[in-house]
Amino acid sequence: MTARRLSHLNEAGDARMVDVSAKAVTERSATAEGFVSMAPATLDLILSGETKKGDVLAAARIAGIMAAKRTAELIPLCHPLPLAQVTVDFAPSREPAGLRIEATAKVEGKTGVEMEALTAVSVSCLTIYDMCKAVDREMAFSGIRLIEKTGGRSGTIRR
Repeated sequence: MTARRLSHLNEAGDARMVDVSAKAVTERSATAEGFVSMAPATLDLILSGETKKGDVLAAARIAGIMAAKRTAELIPLCHPLPLAQVTVDFAPSREPAGLRIEATAKVEGKTGVEMEALTAVSVSCLTIYDMCKAVDREMAFSGIRLIEKTGGRSGTIRR
């Protein structure tokens, strides 16, 4: 395999924002996932919607969407993007006990939205932890990763 050069470094090794001005505007999307493991009783509490802090899934969904919209402020050298859509969905799991989070971001632009989807998942996980830490400090995150991207020069990539 040929070694590839990192696009965020110039020839001198200095950090730089990649120049995307010559790229064509295309429809692009990215989907990421992650998992929050927790005690079965914590999962039951979340699914009942009766936590002391309110609806955990609603708060985590809004937090994930808001985070995707602010990715360029959080991740150095990320381009600010005019997102067309961000979705955050949850799937409960009994074995192992926890929640699978999936986020999809879409844009018509010159650069991809992988970081926005990954940021949405990460902040959704953090929000679930924050809202439930009083009842379960053993929660853990795993498997935060990109599972699909479409558009751009490299086309569609699926994990």
